[in-house]
Amino acid sequence: MNLDNIRIVLVNTSHPGNIGGVARAMKNMGLSRLYLVEPRQYPHEKATWRAASALDVLEGAVVTGALDEAIADCQFVVGTSARGRRIPWPLLDPRHCAERVADLSGREQVAILFGREDRGLTNEELKVCNLHLNIPTSAHYSSLNLAMAVQIVCYELRMLLDADRLSAAEDAQWDAAFATRDNMERFYIHLEETLIDIGFLDPAAPRQLMARLRRLYSRVRLDEMELNILRGILTETQKFAPRDDGLKVD
Repeated sequence: MNLDNIRIVLVNTSHPGNIGGVARAMKNMGLSRLYLVEPRQYPHEKATWRAASALDVLEGAVVTGALDEAIADCQFVVGTSARGRRIPWPLLDPRHCAERVADLSGREQVAILFGREDRGLTNEELKVCNLHLNIPTSAHYSSLNLAMAVQIVCYELRMLLDADRLSAAEDAQWDAAFATRDNMERFYIHLEETLIDIGFLDPAAPRQLMARLRRLYSRVRLDEMELNILRGILTETQKFAPRDDGLKVD
């Protein structure tokens, strides 16, 4: 992915504060190319105020008098759309759209269009797009602020860009090795023995208890330290429960 090949295009934006909010949302996620098609109020102090620490993105915005000028050199254009169209068009959600954009941006210029706050993009504007993007929302309240919509799309791009780093960081931060299958089996034996000792499990009528407990612990990957803690709790519990001679836990 090449974020420098991705531009956010705002068409005929009504409120200057939304332009500043979009600039901030873009900078949060590492995008910097902002195009403004016939903004109704720009430049404006409200845009500057809302941009906060993203003034570089705001001041670098390209203002054009027509959509064609903003996307003339683009090979792939995405248009955000909140409603279905009479003629079906390729339509994706932000996550799958980001995957497509990420792939193409390595070698092509990509534009993502956002329409007017009150009515979005017109049918004519959507016709110039290769793909339509729809952000799923609750049926009870589907209206999204312009900056929020841009933030969602930019966030999905950021997550793809940082996927390898985030995965490596997650693995690197864990402080103990995950438990081996052999040690987990020893734990299950110890757990079953303890439950019998305290009278919670009747071996004559187990009622799938151990199977369900196996399923419970399998949903979370225990590390060796966590496993040792649980084994220690079981050992201490057994000290307070009289038990018959049976299988000893090693």
